[in-house]
Amino acid sequence: MRKLPQKGSKRNRLNLGRTAAAIIAVAIQIGFALPAKTQHLPLDEPESVSMSSEGLELLDTTMQSYIDSKMVAGTVSLVARQGKVVHLKAQGYRHIEENEAMTADAIFVIMSMTKPIVSTALMMLFEEGYFLLDDPISKYLPEFAGKSVAVRTENAVERIPSKQPITFRHVLTHTAGVDPSRAVISREERVLLRPRLTLEETLVARAPLPLAFHPGDRWRYGSSTDYVALLVERISGQRLDQFLQQRVFGPLGMVDTFYNVPASKVNRVSAVYSPSGPGNTIKLRVAPEFRSPTSYFGGVAGLSSTAADYFRFAQMILNEGELDGVRLLRPSTVKLMITNHTGGMPVYGMGGAGFGFGLGFSMLTDPARSREGLTEGTFGWLGIWGTSFWIDPTEELVSILMMQITSYRHFNIRQDFAKLTIGAITDSFQLGSQDIRGHISIER
Repeated sequence: MRKLPQKGSKRNRLNLGRTAAAIIAVAIQIGFALPAKTQHLPLDEPESVSMSSEGLELLDTTMQSYIDSKMVAGTVSLVARQGKVVHLKAQGYRHIEENEAMTADAIFVIMSMTKPIVSTALMMLFEEGYFLLDDPISKYLPEFAGKSVAVRTENAVERIPSKQPITFRHVLTHTAGVDPSRAVISREERVLLRPRLTLEETLVARAPLPLAFHPGDRWRYGSSTDYVALLVERISGQRLDQFLQQRVFGPLGMVDTFYNVPASKVNRVSAVYSPSGPGNTIKLRVAPEFRSPTSYFGGVAGLSSTAADYFRFAQMILNEGELDGVRLLRPSTVKLMITNHTGGMPVYGMGGAGFGFGLGFSMLTDPARSREGLTEGTFGWLGIWGTSFWIDPTEELVSILMMQITSYRHFNIRQDFAKLTIGAITDSFQLGSQDIRGHISIER
């Protein structure tokens, strides 16, 4: 068995000191052409980090089978271990109707994969002392003080005072109850659900609405991270897009991540497809085109990115808050974020049961109850238009799958990707060390 470095070693730090010629040579060896936009990636052969080239080729074959059966148009898959990208593969089409092949630097609407990034932004402000996790969000969002809860009785819906205020922990963990059912609010109140021009205008308009449940009582996926986004704006005094660019994207070298994709990069945007053809085969839903810039910078969704850019964010988290000498978070903060804050509450969305939720991430707490076959403590999230990522701190693994399809519950591409990525590991670290834990429950 491979001897593991001592805790605290630098084995998972990126090594970007190679020459450009050496990087291109490795790229050719491991089977992909390297676009100019991804030349900052630390490339190496799979065997250098105890992964199998043949195993990763099987991953490619499986992705291609979904493309050939017209279940998806194209994919970009990225696998990195110990800070080295050992697999980056573009397959199929970026835009079928225009006969445009998928490229490794294609830009995808990442939908809910916006959430971990925006949650990271708020935790940067946490480190700077602006709040404690159990502070009420009304400290910066006074509009949300004194909330009521809609409770169904035998004959009616009553509104009672909330047992406790909404806290920062609640909005970071989707336990705030901020999304009441339309059935428990009036017709006049339903009008308040309509989005406005900005996130702040939208959420402030909804402030009079009751909560769906008492904060902290249950986990329900919804708009909580929009409140995280507004908190970033109120605390920092900056628009969210500006904060992210100055404090996250710029320092990490994420050059292709935007709320508003520039006109000069639209020719790299992937088309979005829906399973609306015969046998759930795909049809075009959204063609790539320049869109008027938005002033709505959400936390729930809104960002577009590439596999290479999202790798840099994910590797920073795996490195306990640092990348290429730039530190965004302290190790203690990252560990707090990937700890299960929801106890035994049912958490759905990442392959069924067996998951808890931290501060912006879902994490696997019981591998025996999940579909993916991942390592206990693995964390990540997905986007409803097909993107997903996993970070395995025990195996020092980052895996990212990018595709654009509006529904994929009718096939198992995400589960296959996760299973085959783990299956390509030839020397597992989890059997030699269990000191990295990202799933310990906090009882409250």
